[in-house]
Amino acid sequence: MSATADPTQPTFLSGTNTLKSRLRRADRKRKLWALALIAPMFIFLVVGFIIPIASLLKLSVEDLEVGEALPRTVEAFDAWDGEGFPPPEALEIFAEELVVADANKTLGSATRRLNYAFSGFKSMLKKTGREAEEKLVGVPSDQILDAFIAIDKDWAKPGYWLAIKDAVGPLSDFYFLWAVDRVRDEAGDIVSRPSDQSIYLDVLGRTLEISIAVTAICFLLGLPIAYLLATLPPSKSNLLLILVLLPFWTSLLVRTTAWIVLLQNQGLINDLGILLGFWDEPLELIRNRIGVYIAMVHIQLPFMILPIYAVMKGINPWHMRAAESLGAHRWLAFLKVYLPQCLPGIGAGILLCFILSLGYYITPALVGGPQDQMISFWIVENMGRVLNWGLAAALSVILLGITLIFFFIYNRFVGFDKLRMG
Repeated sequence: MSATADPTQPTFLSGTNTLKSRLRRADRKRKLWALALIAPMFIFLVVGFIIPIASLLKLSVEDLEVGEALPRTVEAFDAWDGEGFPPPEALEIFAEELVVADANKTLGSATRRLNYAFSGFKSMLKKTGREAEEKLVGVPSDQILDAFIAIDKDWAKPGYWLAIKDAVGPLSDFYFLWAVDRVRDEAGDIVSRPSDQSIYLDVLGRTLEISIAVTAICFLLGLPIAYLLATLPPSKSNLLLILVLLPFWTSLLVRTTAWIVLLQNQGLINDLGILLGFWDEPLELIRNRIGVYIAMVHIQLPFMILPIYAVMKGINPWHMRAAESLGAHRWLAFLKVYLPQCLPGIGAGILLCFILSLGYYITPALVGGPQDQMISFWIVENMGRVLNWGLAAALSVILLGITLIFFFIYNRFVGFDKLRMG
């Protein structure tokens, strides 16, 4: 007689299923716990980093002002091929909307946007809006263009009509072209802006020049200091490390202001140099590139020293001694044995110092002269005083792009896997 299994009794199979379900529940709990741990950082990155960058990118390509003020005109001009002058039907729609926009006081943002294309466009458009109802509405189609020209002779220039067509939006490369001193001509080709309006390429070049120079000076000064910190006895290296960290205990604005006091014509450095006979009259150490370099290097130097020191501290000193015991000169042993092991810290210091230097605003603004202002100054200028948010956003995106390019260059030649901050 064969025995039958009792369904009320546990079996090996049911125990296996129970174990699997428990393991799955435990795995889900671990994943939920890990998600809960990283959720605050993820939210912070989204709110504080991704959303602002996306907003900047959106502002840099948006071109909505004219479309919001003159929607029918935008549609009519979008259908125009850009040759010669707009068709009479488009001009009539433009005249009608000018009357409505002037009455509703909604021309402000559109006039400001068009004034970026041609200086004086704002006043011309406002003048035309005031006189549109009297001089444009009801004019025969074949005379509408002449009526515009009668109000202001600049309407006889095709470039003004093309500027309206180029601003139809909703997306445009206008601000990005402006940020690299380019503009579209009457044929739609990208050409250089007039020399008296071309400043941003020079500013971008100056920003790179200052950042590279500051990074190079910080490296030349920081490498021996980091080596000294790593090789001195702890009692002395700790004191020296405190002196390196001392600038972090003071705000950036206070440190920059202190350099203004020290570097001015009647400041401590000039007085001491004259007293010691190094020079006979005060040197110009402020409102120029020298002052910018001095103040920025002072602020950036700890960012170069600390990553290099952290890596050097972990290098076995016996490596150098072994190289010397095999006949290598001390300098050769340093270059061939010790320095290659420092490359992760050197790469981290150079990358950190350079990227921080790219975005400097306060120090060049206070210590430098007009020819020493970096791209951040013009971003703040356009965002605050001029209220040209599109251009400010385009400049910001370009600066971000430069930073990413140097990240990729670093990754290509050094590698992020070798990046060491401590």
